[in-house]
Amino acid sequence: MQKIFDAHFHVIDPKFPLTENNGFLPDPYTAEQYRKECQDFPLEFVGGTVVSGSFQGYDQSYFGAALSALGTDYVGVTQLPVSTTDEEILKLNKLGIRGIRFNLYRGLDTPLTDIELLAKRVYNLVGWGTEFYINLNTADDELRQLILKLPKTSIDHLGMTVVPIDDLYRFITHDVRIRVSGFGRIAYERDQVKTMLPLLYQKNPHSLMFGTDLPATRAKYRFSMDDIYLIREALSNDSEAIDDILYRNAQNWYL
Repeated sequence: MQKIFDAHFHVIDPKFPLTENNGFLPDPYTAEQYRKECQDFPLEFVGGTVVSGSFQGYDQSYFGAALSALGTDYVGVTQLPVSTTDEEILKLNKLGIRGIRFNLYRGLDTPLTDIELLAKRVYNLVGWGTEFYINLNTADDELRQLILKLPKTSIDHLGMTVVPIDDLYRFITHDVRIRVSGFGRIAYERDQVKTMLPLLYQKNPHSLMFGTDLPATRAKYRFSMDDIYLIREALSNDSEAIDDILYRNAQNWYL
């Protein structure tokens, strides 16, 4: 059975604070609902990453229950203000948080000086990476340069929008990780994704990390086995490459 390390999904537990984003408040999707849905797929989930969404703001309270329910092979990526203390970061690291995320796509704007300061601080303190939810087509050169110079970075959902593949090459050749996720929300057609994946993998076999993006809030469609089949076909059923993208790269990155 194919192993999966789900490098990007959300837990939405109404027992903990949720905040409307642009008038949107998601339906509940608890850790238990996620586990139950995963059991319906002919896949072996070997771990994953719970990612804070725009609707969770800077709340950290839901992570304890979520990671406890999911198990030791699951970690968290959160959103933090620059005012967060070292003591708070150390507590979150002990809880199982392994990265910070800046959601610039959904309007959670943070000055680039604050992003740089916090990203370097969490990396030096606990080795966390920094994840960016951005639209590469609208990312200015200052933001791009920052992503390239930070010590450990990744970009969500293939950069969201159709960009020249040379643009993505620039990032992965600097060892920026690219999340192969959110097929129901990105601007790429599925055939474009299929064409891109082997080219990106050839440039950097360690860069691509798959995520289901469950429960696919505000996406056109939800993760299904068709996404796995697309990746397999794109990589010409090369088991080594498929395992790298579907579980090994993210497992090494987070654990």
